[in-house]
Amino acid sequence: MNAFIASLQFITAVPLGRPRPFDPKGIIVHFPLAGLAIGLTLALFDLAVSAVWPPGVASVLDVVLLACITGAFHLDGLADMADGLYGQREREKALAIMKDSRVGAMGLVAVACVLLVKTAGLGSIGHARFLALLVVPAYARSAMMIGMRVLPYARGKEGTGSPFFETPLSAPDFKYLAVPVALSLFLGWRGLLMNLFFVAATAALIRLYRSKLGGITGDLLGAMVEILEAILFLALCVGVHP
Repeated sequence: MNAFIASLQFITAVPLGRPRPFDPKGIIVHFPLAGLAIGLTLALFDLAVSAVWPPGVASVLDVVLLACITGAFHLDGLADMADGLYGQREREKALAIMKDSRVGAMGLVAVACVLLVKTAGLGSIGHARFLALLVVPAYARSAMMIGMRVLPYARGKEGTGSPFFETPLSAPDFKYLAVPVALSLFLGWRGLLMNLFFVAATAALIRLYRSKLGGITGDLLGAMVEILEAILFLALCVGVHP
């Protein structure tokens, strides 16, 4: 339980009492469950606001709440990724740009686009909104585990994220990913499509990170979360017509 709470404390801005013991691997392993907790909060919130407002308005409020829960931490990573990786910059220049606290034009555009896609996708899902809101945050945070498993830390030992890469993840460490995968089966063929989108998008981002930097950083992990959420909401509204 301590590792689960520590994972929530790490990837959200929600006050959850005293800090738990720092266990990098335990925090990472519980990312899927922490994502489910975020998703459950969103799904219950959506039930409440959908009773008052139409789906479009409810979707905007859901996306706002998601940003508040995470403290816009992952959105900041997305902005840094867009600024750093846009164009043909050298590796060290890209890393320096991502470390800069200022946000450039590409960062602003990336954040705006992802928020718009999330809102539009979620607003079009229809009857499966509760389950979609439950599983999508879990999948998106599971993508971080995959990125940390297959790519080295790009900033080396001097980076603040280096403790999370000291102990490699093994297959049993992904056991909690089975929970959102099992839940996705209740979404029918769109759930299967979502899994295909998840694999394809995660692989594409990993390939991009490897080609640009030869590794991954905290900003790139946060960007994975935001991009995966947008893509998975899109996957779940394929074929939906008014």
